[in-house]
Amino acid sequence: MSQRDYYEVLGVAKGADNNDIKRAYRKLAMKYHPDRNPDDESAAESFREVTAAYEVLADEDKRARYDQHGFAGVNDQMGGFGSGGFQGSHAYQDFGDLFGNVFGDAFGFGGGRQQGNQGSDLRYNLNISLEEAAAGKEVELNIPKHDHCDTCDGSGARSGTHPVPCSTCGGHGQVQMQQGFFAVRRACPSCNGVGKKIESPCVSCGGTGRKKVKKNLKIKIPAGVYDEAQVRVTGEGEAGEQGGASGDLFIVVSIKEHAIFERDGADLHCNMPITFPQATLGAEVDAPTLEGKVKIRIPAGTEGGRVFRLRGHGVKDVRVRQKGDLFVRVQIAVPKKLSMEQEDLLKAFAKATGDDVYPERSSFLDKVKNLWDDLAGETK
Repeated sequence: MSQRDYYEVLGVAKGADNNDIKRAYRKLAMKYHPDRNPDDESAAESFREVTAAYEVLADEDKRARYDQHGFAGVNDQMGGFGSGGFQGSHAYQDFGDLFGNVFGDAFGFGGGRQQGNQGSDLRYNLNISLEEAAAGKEVELNIPKHDHCDTCDGSGARSGTHPVPCSTCGGHGQVQMQQGFFAVRRACPSCNGVGKKIESPCVSCGGTGRKKVKKNLKIKIPAGVYDEAQVRVTGEGEAGEQGGASGDLFIVVSIKEHAIFERDGADLHCNMPITFPQATLGAEVDAPTLEGKVKIRIPAGTEGGRVFRLRGHGVKDVRVRQKGDLFVRVQIAVPKKLSMEQEDLLKAFAKATGDDVYPERSSFLDKVKNLWDDLAGETK
């Protein structure tokens, strides 16, 4: 059977760089891998073909000889994919980097927890107030979980006995299986990847080495913690079976909505109503903060929407350990209900004042007059 051009096999141009070649190989190898296509000889053949192409094109020297002499320049250098697997080949060395996080420990390339008795991680959702997030808080939690059995110290074996190595895998927890040309490693089916067997199980835990408990934990939530932040408590997840390491506990923080403040990173924002006389004449008012009230001087003639910045009255930033600022936006409160006397006074004020005391209104009215004059001129 004639061989296809290696660039055609991988679907890349002749001038493709190494990253393009690696991406193309990864995509095709995942598509045709024997684990994804069991008992499919056509897929296995395609896998061998793309791997052979990658073995040449990913190697600078082999690629140069292939470009110059074609298959004749590399055939005597090939590693024998059909008969010898990947021993010593460039593709085999790269395979872990390309697929370790996809196929994981089934191929023994690492990148994950390899112990079959590794305990699982746990998640706990914690709701706290903005005040608690800003100040930090120590919380006491009652976590239902599996912990190591205190009768057998987590080994799973009856007192006076010990686990013995699994006879199937020799205590390694993995067995090697041959799939066509490719050898893979999988968790041992006899011991489920633990690597050992319990001949005399512990009477308290039945040989699992763990039992269900409710564990009380005191956890420090740092000041300035963000919404959806995760606080990791190492080793407080599920205990592994038969002495396996424990997983971790992840506390996911949710911050409740606040009645006054909105948070933006380490800064806080709030809207504060002031009266028309306060805005017009100026006043000293109390502004709210998470620590209490702070005096703000409102200058005479303050307009609605003006923002006052109170430095250091925000929330501590957990990354730089500095506090943000509080931004107070003033709003002019309009009275909704007046007595007869108040209405009379307001009418008298309105009568006593003209548009000249409202410079913004005067400017606006001038612009409106000019607009109307222009429109009237166009209609003549």
